[in-house]
Amino acid sequence: MDIYEKSKHVVERSYADIHVGDTAEVVKTITDEDIVAFAQLTGDVNPIHLDNEFAKKTFFKERIAHGMLTASFISTVLGTQLPGTNTIYLSQNLKFKAPVKIGDTITAIAEVVEKRDDKKLIKLRTNLVNQQQKVVVEGEAMVMKME
Repeated sequence: MDIYEKSKHVVERSYADIHVGDTAEVVKTITDEDIVAFAQLTGDVNPIHLDNEFAKKTFFKERIAHGMLTASFISTVLGTQLPGTNTIYLSQNLKFKAPVKIGDTITAIAEVVEKRDDKKLIKLRTNLVNQQQKVVVEGEAMVMKME
């Protein structure tokens, strides 16, 4: 059984069933293992992410997660929840507002802000908040819903 077949959190919706104001979210606690795996996968071995002694000497005073690791959970919410399956990512803008540290729980939130029916395009507000509800990443995505 592959990872898709084991996924119980995937939502299938038609374009017509998606409305301005709809929201969805995905929650993830960031672990040391997540950061190490992301570094191995991407080759981004910046010591701010991997070296405790280096990180202690920085502005943050401890290791932080890769910004793109945290932002990747936006892709998770878009591809699995809203709009869900058959979503094609067209664009994403991001502003990194605060660091995410090991043990932080982030929530990726997507909200439909606009639809363009002729091409089945959907614009979404895409934010990540931490466990204190502080926005750590804000952005906007444009996707196409294939049917």
